[in-house]
Amino acid sequence: MQKVITHVGLDVHAERIVLASLEGTSREPVVRDIPNDPKVIRRTFQRLAASAHELRCCYEAGPCGYEVFRQLEAMGIECEVVAPALIPVKAGDRVKTDRRDATKLARLYRAGELTTITVPTSDQEAVRDLVRAREDVRKDLTAARHRLGKFLIRHGRLFRGGKNWTLRFWDWLRKQEFEREGERLTFEHYVTEVQHLVDRRARLEREIERIAKNEPYAAPVAKLSCLRGISVLAAMALLCEIHDFRRFDTPRKLMAYVGLVPSEYSSGGKEKRGGITKTGSSHARRILVEAAWSYRHRPAFSPRAAQALRDQPPEIVEYARRSQLRLHKRFRQLVGHGKGSQVAVTAVARELCGFVWGIMTA
Repeated sequence: MQKVITHVGLDVHAERIVLASLEGTSREPVVRDIPNDPKVIRRTFQRLAASAHELRCCYEAGPCGYEVFRQLEAMGIECEVVAPALIPVKAGDRVKTDRRDATKLARLYRAGELTTITVPTSDQEAVRDLVRAREDVRKDLTAARHRLGKFLIRHGRLFRGGKNWTLRFWDWLRKQEFEREGERLTFEHYVTEVQHLVDRRARLEREIERIAKNEPYAAPVAKLSCLRGISVLAAMALLCEIHDFRRFDTPRKLMAYVGLVPSEYSSGGKEKRGGITKTGSSHARRILVEAAWSYRHRPAFSPRAAQALRDQPPEIVEYARRSQLRLHKRFRQLVGHGKGSQVAVTAVARELCGFVWGIMTA
């Protein structure tokens, strides 16, 4: 006798969860609305599991995180988290409610039309939160520097002694004086905010570098640091965003995952390719693009890279050397054929992604 599988779609919010369950091949779902409370969730799914031969659940990845997934997993109930951007959408469907969303998830899950994501462990998510906190501080620091810089420009204060934010710039900045109280207070506020964010970034970077020296991050960070443009912080960001590189069968799948492949709209015998898709992790994509800028320069190993290569086997050293030669040559070829620097760097970042996959799966 064939087992009847009950598929459950969950529309998870901070306060409520809407469940739509489809038993076997039934067309009409049973919809429930429950509070997002661990006790209520446990009681509800215990009842569903008791009345079903086999229970499978899914919900969209979102701001509520993976707590529901981990609770159901601990109860022995199969649950998967799906990628929201890859859920099929009907062009003419203009009505959206929680009940409709839960029902749509249950139907598509039963049909096998949903793309699931890899859920990080609690430890992996904790380190990823720390790395992303450093990313948030970096963005805040950039905005704070812009505010201070524009304030100085508005009042005719231009630093002509070199680049901004150097020691010489800070010495010049401390000598600035303003006659009006409002201007002086504003200037002090902007300077204090920049200094505060610089200190926060430094503390976070020290903590991330400390974690990078311990298992399970020490060995993969050492490998990734052999590639030009990838520092310890960049390596930690890639590891926290991608986790297991072996889940990608080919480097092209990893390139597509981080959104570095060209978009395409081809129909009727016509092919049209556009910019990169920019899907997946924007954090990992930014790290790869920033690292790709270093391949403008001729192949060479910096003191940091030479130190990282010192403890690696010969095949890793040769792999890192070949990556520099190929990516620098690729950049020069693209620029020589009239491509803009940004376009060339994006193409180099795509190939660098392949080298990252290779060094992590070797």
